Amino acid sequence: MPRAASSEVAAAVADAHRREWGFVLAATVRVAGDIDAAEEAVQDAYASALSTWSVNGIPRNPGAWLTVTARRRALDMRRRAATAQRALPKLLEPEGYRDDSPDAGDIPDDRLRLIFTCCHPALALEAQVALTLRLLCGLSTADVAHAFLVPEATMAARITRAKKKIAAAGIPYRVPPASELHERVDGVLSVVYLVYTTGHTAPSGVGLMRRDLAERGLELARTLRALLPADPDVAGLLALILLTEARRDARLDEHQEQVLLAHQDRSKWDRQAIAEGVALLRVALVSRPPGRFALMAAIAAVHDESGTWSETDWQEILVLYDLLMERWPSPVVQLNRAIALGFAAGYAEGLAELDALGAEPQLARYPYLAAARADFLSRLGRLEEARVAFQEALILTDNDAERRSLRTRMGELAN
Repeated sequence: MPRAASSEVAAAVADAHRREWGFVLAATVRVAGDIDAAEEAVQDAYASALSTWSVNGIPRNPGAWLTVTARRRALDMRRRAATAQRALPKLLEPEGYRDDSPDAGDIPDDRLRLIFTCCHPALALEAQVALTLRLLCGLSTADVAHAFLVPEATMAARITRAKKKIAAAGIPYRVPPASELHERVDGVLSVVYLVYTTGHTAPSGVGLMRRDLAERGLELARTLRALLPADPDVAGLLALILLTEARRDARLDEHQEQVLLAHQDRSKWDRQAIAEGVALLRVALVSRPPGRFALMAAIAAVHDESGTWSETDWQEILVLYDLLMERWPSPVVQLNRAIALGFAAGYAEGLAELDALGAEPQLARYPYLAAARADFLSRLGRLEEARVAFQEALILTDNDAERRSLRTRMGELAN
């Protein structure tokens, strides 16, 4: 086989993994009857694609080919399993099953069914989010661990326990009825938010973004909005994603290098997305107290509606972070509040808050803490300390685009 053809097939399989994994796995679960079995069948399908596509050519619709292949593999596995002859699989809907949940016919594919399965209240919230990121998005366990700021081994054990609990509890693979929807919404929103943010800035890899995940997060948020149009938290999440996504085209320069918010060309921001996001934000803020996604969307709106970086209302952003700390306290929110404090009250005040966070275990390997310290140190003229902080951020950062940006900023300290 020519080397060029082999490279082309490998690239096509890799692209299909990024774009289609969630579709293929969610469709395969319906016939596999078990999450582990479905994962094995899907992995076999991708392995088969490498050899089959090299001989027969890359199919016009790789996702459909992979889905058919994975489902056939899952059916073969069931036929060989003696238990398949005695009982229906736990996740497979029984014969005659009818989904009575509202707007069930409007769900465009099986992905939301998989999310709602993983976000069953029998699972801890962190397990819900981690499991769905692993299954729906095909993220490696290492990337999921990075998103949660925990060791990879801890995350692997958490995901394994969650899958076993789904199987043992016989949790059904479906969108729940209306009476159960709202108790699962918070977990589902957390999942969709992390899908989007993982695509907005990839934890690792060459590019700054993973557009497939960001687009998937936006699409799922819109689907949830259609499913639950009266839920202010859903409106808040969609507002947040739109207001963040509006700045997408300004985040890279012509050389595909990262451009920080302070230096972005705001004429490239998507004004239509900003208008839609602000309108949704008004809906989300009707709820009292406002939800965490509404508050984060309000912070994004302050940035989006500022004509220049210097016109940013940091006092308002600081107040919003104070509210967010009451609603959703976390080390990362504390970090972002400290940055806002630095721009609102002075770099020394912000740096003191950042230094206090250095003892927080969850932030011990979080590169944005070191990068924020480096920025404030450089603004205060403490260049040698800033250089050390930039070096720490470089050690902790796995995304190549962010590493290049850090090196550039560190190089500017000498000028």
